[in-house]
Amino acid sequence: MVETAFFDVAVAGGSLRVARFGSGPELVLGIHGITGSCMQLVPLARRLGAQYSTLSPDLRGRGASNHLPGPYGMQAHADDCAAVLREFCGGPVVVVGESMGAYVAVVLAARHPELVERLVLEDGGFTLSLPPGLDPQSVLEAVLGPALARLDQVFPSPQAYFDFWRAHPALAEEWSADLEDYFAYDLEPAEGGLRSRARAEAVRADGSEHIVDPALTEQSLGALKCPVSLLRAPRNLLDQPVPMLPDEAVAPWRDVLPDFSDAMVEDTNHYTLMFGERGVEQIAALATEKAGG
Repeated sequence: MVETAFFDVAVAGGSLRVARFGSGPELVLGIHGITGSCMQLVPLARRLGAQYSTLSPDLRGRGASNHLPGPYGMQAHADDCAAVLREFCGGPVVVVGESMGAYVAVVLAARHPELVERLVLEDGGFTLSLPPGLDPQSVLEAVLGPALARLDQVFPSPQAYFDFWRAHPALAEEWSADLEDYFAYDLEPAEGGLRSRARAEAVRADGSEHIVDPALTEQSLGALKCPVSLLRAPRNLLDQPVPMLPDEAVAPWRDVLPDFSDAMVEDTNHYTLMFGERGVEQIAALATEKAGG
């Protein structure tokens, strides 16, 4: 297990829980996904090696930051992450954004460019074109599936929660100790058993923001001055052979972003890109790449 310490950082409305994985002098900021937690960054932190430390906050409404009130949204999360960096180092650092964390990372780099050296984005950060007139909550339910459904459920034991996730089509064949640690951290006591720490209102508010008003992401992408590396999985959240970010979502930005690279990590889905060895190896390579490398 990677060396771990937890800290509380003052932000609007209270304190944000932040994990520091590792003890190396070079800092990387890792931002988790829409229903995730700081523990999502453990596989990457281990792969980075002894020279690095990974700062990984529980975004407001998730993990040990689930007591923090709204407003939620990418700007609020970006400002929280800026507070973390100012507390620990003042930047600039490499920022790794996973899934929704990639959208937070893009807004962070646009709003606080002095804190961000480079962006490494995983299956996120670019807007998707959706047909007009769709109900945002229906789209959210369809995209997130079991990840969203669990927020209203109570489980009798940690093992029951693990079994719920073991049946997930994207994880059934690639279960790991990292996943068990990740899901164990996500649990808190509830009447009748245990429930996810992620607050449904925070998840729905953040998810709906992309669907209702993608302008923030587009404006932030257009304002970026730092290098951007994108990694994508060829299969989605449910392991279907449809990428979360299709080529048509990325192509318009290839000639707009000042220093951009894009790669598909073969034989991964949205989850195994972040937890599997193949995906984590490529994320770590990009996060530790030196200027001109």
